[in-house]
Amino acid sequence: MNLDRAVLAFAGCVVLASLALGYFVSPYWFLLTAFAGLNMLQASVTGFCPAAMIFKMVGVKEGCAFK
Repeated sequence: MNLDRAVLAFAGCVVLASLALGYFVSPYWFLLTAFAGLNMLQASVTGFCPAAMIFKMVGVKEGCAFK
């Protein structure tokens, strides 16, 4: 798995987990979904992605999007 796919998989897991928590636990968990969406939008505009930096530090090989 390269860095691009790892970041997309992580973002998808965060969104799905926060939707489930928002439905079953508390609606405040939907704020995590909003945060994930805003972070993805910001990363698409600026190219700065904290999750990509963390995955790089743990040794995930680079893909073409986050060089």
